[in-house]
Amino acid sequence: MSETDKVFTGSIAENYDRYLVPLIFESFAQDIARRVAGLSPGAVLETAAGSGVVARALAPLLSRDARYVVTDLNQPMLDYAASRQPPDSRISWRQADALALPFEPGSFDVVCCQFGVMFFPDRHSGFLEARRVLKPGGSFVFNVWDRIEENVFANDVTNALAEIFPGDPPRFLARTPHGYHDTAVIKRELNAAGFSSVAIDTKAEQSRASSPRHPAVAYCQGTPLRNEIEARDANKLESATDWATARIADRHGSGEVAAKIQAHIVMARV
Repeated sequence: MSETDKVFTGSIAENYDRYLVPLIFESFAQDIARRVAGLSPGAVLETAAGSGVVARALAPLLSRDARYVVTDLNQPMLDYAASRQPPDSRISWRQADALALPFEPGSFDVVCCQFGVMFFPDRHSGFLEARRVLKPGGSFVFNVWDRIEENVFANDVTNALAEIFPGDPPRFLARTPHGYHDTAVIKRELNAAGFSSVAIDTKAEQSRASSPRHPAVAYCQGTPLRNEIEARDANKLESATDWATARIADRHGSGEVAAKIQAHIVMARV
């Protein structure tokens, strides 16, 4: 994983929440929120919270006396997430590295992470930290995207950019968000970190948008893919987005568009 794969700065955070969250994250956020709430936790830690889509879904489902700590490595994303959340005394916001959590052992009933573990530069350390801060019998609940071919708009954008930059195609989407999809590897790595019970559910949804430009902007300007495009040519961000828009229109039409997205939901117990 490139260092730029973890950089969500500038307008990326706003574009991420405006375009990418409704496109691919909201339905899975509702799903993971229901799963976490179903465990009736008294204390929840969220890592790699991004723009706060899970927090907005989960907070209303938690008990009135629950404690919910929301963290992210990127302060701009965390600030944006906090600004979108209604006032709630149960929630605290804290910049934190999921590989070195600033919490005592056994502090939480549940650790959850929506589409974040793919960004961990050392997943073993991240899994060990999740286990460390969980109480005995606690649960680690997270999701990861399936391979990019099962996530159509992401694959469309990746293929479109390869036509613009054939000598050095931007591969962020395939490399990182969709790079941790082997369920056997996931189970093995969780077992190695001390989780004794691991269940994985593969779930498909439909990604819907009002136009082909919506997914093109979402991926090209709302993720670190933007960093890769601008590193190749700082003046080509808009033309690259336009090209991706055209390729999506070629495949899915020029009006409202819809395509498959698919993810694995993981529940691991201490």
